[in-house]
Amino acid sequence: MGSFLKFMKVTEREKFIILVDNDRIFKSDAIVLLEGDGEFRCPKAVELYKYGYSNKIIFSGGISNHSYGSYPIEDLLPILIQHGLNENDLIIENISRNTKEQADYVIQIANNNGWKNLILVASHYHQYRAYLTFLESIRISNTDILLYNSPANDLDWFNYTEWGCRFELLESEFDKILHYQKLGHIASFEFAINYQRKKREIFNWLTIY
Repeated sequence: MGSFLKFMKVTEREKFIILVDNDRIFKSDAIVLLEGDGEFRCPKAVELYKYGYSNKIIFSGGISNHSYGSYPIEDLLPILIQHGLNENDLIIENISRNTKEQADYVIQIANNNGWKNLILVASHYHQYRAYLTFLESIRISNTDILLYNSPANDLDWFNYTEWGCRFELLESEFDKILHYQKLGHIASFEFAINYQRKKREIFNWLTIY
């Protein structure tokens, strides 16, 4: 077995997954809550807010389709407030119709406010594609925003929701990653790995000085 494992090659995709799953988060200018997966991402975003990682939450998404898991902010606002969010600390972006538009609009909001650090909250199965999409928007906008991953990772993988089983959705997410990488809509795994390395170097510099 040992000799077999020695010849196994770890792919760039696998390296990317490990880095994202073990990302560290730091106090940031805003927490980005992506629409999707019903109300199940809301507690994670408010938890980060209550722990002091940021005093702002950006809700991003403009689709209303419960059977697809897309709840508009009108449905989610009472839930966010119930969990402890002050409505005055909520920024709403309800124009976007897909993940790429979410990324473009949120990065534009960040640039307009001079923000340099964001925490991204999606569901665990969607976080990989969301992160790559946001990284491409950061790259295209030529900004030095640092983006941290903090997915809602306590969600059940195997139970069925109205919009499907998250474990089964995971496979389609990686199909979408390959598709959108070919279209140039999202960053490559190599770019994301180098971006993670850059974040680590900045963290090391901050801890020294």
